[in-house]
Amino acid sequence: MTTADLLGKILQVVMGLAVFAAIVGLLIFFIDKAPKRGRDYWQLVGFLAPALILVSVGLIYPAIRTAILSFQTSSGDFTLDNFAWAFTQPAAIRTLINTVVWVLLVPTFATAVGLAYAVFIDRSRGERIYKSILFMPIAISFVGASVIWKFVYEYRSGDREQIGLLNAIVVAFGGEPVQWLQTDPINTILLIVVMIWVQTGFAMVVLSAAIKGIPADQLEAAQLDGTNGWQRFTNVIVPGIRGSLVVVLTTISIATLKVFDIVRTMTAGNFNTSVVANEMYTQAFRASEIGRGSALAMILVVMVLPIVIYNVNVLRKQREIR
Repeated sequence: MTTADLLGKILQVVMGLAVFAAIVGLLIFFIDKAPKRGRDYWQLVGFLAPALILVSVGLIYPAIRTAILSFQTSSGDFTLDNFAWAFTQPAAIRTLINTVVWVLLVPTFATAVGLAYAVFIDRSRGERIYKSILFMPIAISFVGASVIWKFVYEYRSGDREQIGLLNAIVVAFGGEPVQWLQTDPINTILLIVVMIWVQTGFAMVVLSAAIKGIPADQLEAAQLDGTNGWQRFTNVIVPGIRGSLVVVLTTISIATLKVFDIVRTMTAGNFNTSVVANEMYTQAFRASEIGRGSALAMILVVMVLPIVIYNVNVLRKQREIR
């Protein structure tokens, strides 16, 4: 990017902020000048208009524009080839399969580990310390977590000392070092491990709070009935935290569908590790195939929508019960 392009971008941002400030200023002016009867209406408009403008410019317009581009060629002609490419080309199909594998494994294992951790350390000595240890990874960005785990999977050829923890363990037991991030399909699983490591803390915190919300008399009654620990877990704890489980599973599922940083940082999508978000970026901004990138973006939206709708329906039913 040249200096002139950079100055142009800065000017556009400044102009946008100036227009936004002008709109807000006009709204405030009209609110002050409006009669008392219509003042409530103008106050409502004054509070909602800035948010609606930002949502329209930053969300609604880009979504509509992306949908249009997904049905266009580079010359602007209507076509369905972008979606045909996404569902027929081997590389694109592998990307979709990888994404499905991510969505199946990450929420399941992150939630299971977080729930087990929350149950085992509930009301134990050192509970806060144990929770802090597991919660730490969520404070790290995906890029930071990727760099950390990239060192864990590091490979050095020849007789050089292995600095990667995984290969150091393999060599210590007499094995040969492995190019973990280049070995298909285990490389995808190793990337998934990073996401599980980051998201488990979130699952643990939410589920631990939900478990503490279960009335103690229910657990005591179940214990008096002669139930063992597993029976209390399956018949009392899990039904009592069902809403929280749904929230955790859906939240992690949506985050997994959008995963980009981990794949981009560790493998850049090479060696059959690409997912939809990464391939969308690659096609749109690396290969200059805007139509294909937009088609992948629409596919990603379609994959996220059922999870969001299910989450909304569950929360609505819980409100009706309450």
